Amino acid sequence: MALYPKMIMDALATVTYAGTKKNLVESGMVADQPAIDSENNKVTVVLEFPRDTDPFLKSTVKAAEAAVKYHCGKDVEVVIQTEFKSKPRPTGDQLLPGVKNIIAVSSGKGGVGKSTVSANLAIALARLGYRVGLLDCDIFGPSMPKMFHVEDERPYAVEVDGRQLINPIEAYGVKMLSIGFFVSPDTATLWRGGMATSALKQLIADADWGELDYFILDTPPGTSDIHLTLLQTLAITGAIIVSTPQQVALADARKGIDMYRNEKVNVPILGLVENMAWFTPAELPENKYYIFGKEGCKQLAAEMQVPLLAQIPLVQSICESGDAGEPSAMNSDSASGLAFINLAQAVVTVVNKRNRELPKTKIVGLKK
Repeated sequence: MALYPKMIMDALATVTYAGTKKNLVESGMVADQPAIDSENNKVTVVLEFPRDTDPFLKSTVKAAEAAVKYHCGKDVEVVIQTEFKSKPRPTGDQLLPGVKNIIAVSSGKGGVGKSTVSANLAIALARLGYRVGLLDCDIFGPSMPKMFHVEDERPYAVEVDGRQLINPIEAYGVKMLSIGFFVSPDTATLWRGGMATSALKQLIADADWGELDYFILDTPPGTSDIHLTLLQTLAITGAIIVSTPQQVALADARKGIDMYRNEKVNVPILGLVENMAWFTPAELPENKYYIFGKEGCKQLAAEMQVPLLAQIPLVQSICESGDAGEPSAMNSDSASGLAFINLAQAVVTVVNKRNRELPKTKIVGLKK
């Protein structure tokens, strides 16, 4: 059977692209005139998709190949090439080329104040003059929009080097993104693991983070798909473990440390932060009451041979300022604000030491 372009175009017109509910020709997806190699009985078709992450890409390519074979003969060799209107999403070391240090703030269990530490650390670093980004990685319980008092903000898209990217929200000198900007705050996020990790990847790869000295990852509690996705997507400079002095929290903190120290992961532990180290009432600022135990994190740090970066007191103002969207680190004159500034300075010190003495972390090649 003789092959000619109209025959191939007619075949492609029988294939519906699910993204537009129209056929490939009507959708304008046939990028070039089909190439015909009559001598070798070969047809080459170039299809242009909106983006490289198109969910209908594989099924559309298979359908197009089958349609051409059906109309032109089973013996015809069909080659379907793909192009994308937006540039392909970068991966690996090219994913965030302008980011110098990626810090994962983690905890073995919930309720230890990890998000509070993440938010205040990011702001404190910005107040020290560094360029800082903050990613709320807790897909199912995002808290950063409220803590930064930007719940009503909605990120918009910007075009950068031919790609449409999400423009992070900026507050208190920190660039920040959270799934909380894209879902209703009053509705539970009922997503399977794959949907959650896909959303997280978009917040990382499809955002205009630009030049950053520190990129803080506020991870969810425990060890989960989210953590594996972060480890497989980003070369994390180091991890900070947050815990209270309570023994049950410290037991889970050990698991968090073990996850990063696993030989397949090998992310350095930059240090521990002991949150809610003691309670100091406003009317008795010199008094310390060790409600959750005394110096449990300090002892764990010594045991695990990692630095104790800070001991953050349990004071009412930290809770109130977080709920009001005005984190404590904004007020360096207060005891809690000074504690977070000191934490930021300690983090800068340990990160510089880590970068001098250890090789760059590699992206983890774990099986999905």
